[in-house]
Amino acid sequence: MFALILLGFSSGLPLLLTSKTLQAWMTVAKVDLTTIGLFSLVALPYSLKFLWAPLLDRYVPPFLGRRRGWLLITQVLLIVAIAAMSTHNPQVGLQMLAVNAFVIAFLSASQDIAVDAYRTDVLEHREMGAGASVWVMGYRIALLVTGSAAFLLADRMPWPKVYIALSGLLLVGVIASFIAPEPSLRDEPPRTLGEAVRFPFQEFFQRAGMGQGIAVLAFIVFYKFSDSLAGSMTTPFLLQTGFTQTEIGVVLGGIGMISTIVGTLIGGTVVAKIGINRALWVFAIFQALSNLTYYGLAIVGKNSSFMMLAIVIENLGLGFVTAALIAFLMSVCNKKYSATQFALLSSLMAASRDIIVAPGGKIAESFGWPIFFIVTVIAGIPALMLLPIVAPWGKETPTAAAPHSGETTAPAS
Repeated sequence: MFALILLGFSSGLPLLLTSKTLQAWMTVAKVDLTTIGLFSLVALPYSLKFLWAPLLDRYVPPFLGRRRGWLLITQVLLIVAIAAMSTHNPQVGLQMLAVNAFVIAFLSASQDIAVDAYRTDVLEHREMGAGASVWVMGYRIALLVTGSAAFLLADRMPWPKVYIALSGLLLVGVIASFIAPEPSLRDEPPRTLGEAVRFPFQEFFQRAGMGQGIAVLAFIVFYKFSDSLAGSMTTPFLLQTGFTQTEIGVVLGGIGMISTIVGTLIGGTVVAKIGINRALWVFAIFQALSNLTYYGLAIVGKNSSFMMLAIVIENLGLGFVTAALIAFLMSVCNKKYSATQFALLSSLMAASRDIIVAPGGKIAESFGWPIFFIVTVIAGIPALMLLPIVAPWGKETPTAAAPHSGETTAPAS
């Protein structure tokens, strides 16, 4: 479990270095806002990682095994790529800066593929809740470092030196790759690249059935929809309610982040105690109802205590559902194809965060904040309707759960 915390930290570290932290450096360098906005495209590999995930299932590095070998490769290259950011000047070399940032995003997404597959392979079913929670805790700590500590460092040293300092922190991941045990599987990796691309999809739908498989995919998209929809508009809501940027930064970025970490740890414990299925039910209901605190704040108006309460409860809920959903994803991935299957399923999970929340601003603008937050509660209903199909309350494991003994079989051709 200790190795999973370190791997979570290693996964989270590069994310903001090509987004918010890089945007801050470019802003200080007087880069125009249009260009800064376009730089968000360098994060595209995170959404497309399922395209090359089969390569990490098919090919085994000659050291440390199939999962840890790829972890070490991506981490060493990430250290070099992040340190290389220090050689750029945003004022005169934007093209090369963009290329470097894209390379970091690609390597980071590749590391995520390897970490997700490793976590799925190494954990037994009963360990998945706890394993998911400690990994997310490490991930969130890394976001705190790159989202807060990086700015403190930038007040004391130039941004290039900040990137060099942060690149060194990835040694945490390198250490984890060496000390983490290699999963003990009896299955051989896919024999050909074609098998690595085709069989993960065949195996999933043959195991689950077409109807059940589609239900699982829809459930993954909608499970965090309620929280994601509310979260997509939290900052504009708080600003329009009259809170200062400092107040929002301290409470949302500090207390909110801590609440998410605590929620993740509690969530993992609950999953271990009552099982994945029941935890998914309990947390789905909590997630939707937690948005009523924002509804109350929208009615009451500016109230610092109420804002803190709303943010703490909402972020606790975020931690709960994240721990449960990651445990669910691991449970439905076949260990032989875990890199490809988890990459595809996690891309669907990102859809509720990045795509289907798009109408949120229009809803708030058209109907006002109180109605918007009522809509976010209603947004939890699709997941609740799918739960009896994908994770019945009375069953211990999801209906599409994969075998986790290592005795998996290839799908029929």
